[in-house]
Amino acid sequence: MQADTPNADTRALLETHGLTLLEVAAASIHHGLAFLCPMDVDVADAPEQLRAPGASFVTLKHDKRLRGCIGSPSAYRPLIADVADNGFCAAFKDSRFPPLARHELAGLCMSISVLSPPSAMSFANEADLLEQLRPKVDGLIIQGGDLRALFLPQVWDSLPHPRQFLGQLKVKAGLDADYWSDDFQAWRFVAESVSSERLSDPASIWPASIWKEI
Repeated sequence: MQADTPNADTRALLETHGLTLLEVAAASIHHGLAFLCPMDVDVADAPEQLRAPGASFVTLKHDKRLRGCIGSPSAYRPLIADVADNGFCAAFKDSRFPPLARHELAGLCMSISVLSPPSAMSFANEADLLEQLRPKVDGLIIQGGDLRALFLPQVWDSLPHPRQFLGQLKVKAGLDADYWSDDFQAWRFVAESVSSERLSDPASIWPASIWKEI
C-alpha cells in the first residue's frame, strides 16, 4: 500500500481487531507496572491479520496532555508484537517523561495508529515540499544530516499549517525550524487509528491466549 492510496485495508483491520490491539497494549502497560518489561505476546495464537508485519505508534495522554508516544516508522515484526512493545515503551521509555506510575492509570487514555509504508517525496525546495503536504492526511518523516523525526497525521490537529507543521518537526529532530539543505529528505505516510478513553483492567482482556503466562 502506497502512502497516497486509500487506507481501506487498515481501516478494515482496525474495525475487526482494533479492540484486541488496544487491549494488548493496555495489558503490556499493566505488565510493565508489575514486572518492568513488556508483555511477551504469543504470536502463533493471534488472529492471522495481526501476525503479519505491521508498523504502529502508541500514544498515551493523561488528562488530555501527551504522556508518551513511541512507535515503529516501518514494519519489521508482527503487528500484535509491535503494539505490545510500543505500548510498554510509550508508558515507560519515552525520554520526555518519567516512567508511568500506577496512580496515573485513572486519567490515562490511549490511541494506536497503524501506518502505511513510507513513500519518499521528491521536491525542488522547501516551498515545493510545503505545497505537496496534505494537512490532516499525511504523516511525515524528515531527515537533515544524521537527524530524523516523525509526526503522525493527528499532529495536524495542533499544527494545522504546513509551514508550522514542518518547522516543529524539524525542531523535534534537533534542527532549527528554518533549517534547509540540498540533501534534506522527506517521506510521507498515512495512518488509521483506534482509541480508548481508559486502559482496560487486565482481568477483563480477551482473548487471554494471545499472551504468554509469566
